[in-house]
Amino acid sequence: MKEKGFEELLTELEEIATKLEKDDLTLDESIKQFENGMKIAKVCNEKLEETEKRIHIILEDGGEISEEKFEVEE
Repeated sequence: MKEKGFEELLTELEEIATKLEKDDLTLDESIKQFENGMKIAKVCNEKLEETEKRIHIILEDGGEISEEKFEVEE
């Protein structure tokens, strides 16, 4: 199974939020949707943190601009 991308996960999270905003779910269905949404939100957060570590930081050093890269720890 292919790992879902951030945008796809975010779309799923938006769909869950829309379902929860409607009043047509039972309490059990609402709880299941909420739990699923929390799992997706955690994965999205992990993806954002991973991406943040990969971004180059631009540092100003004595008038010159240099780049420094975060090393991703595995």
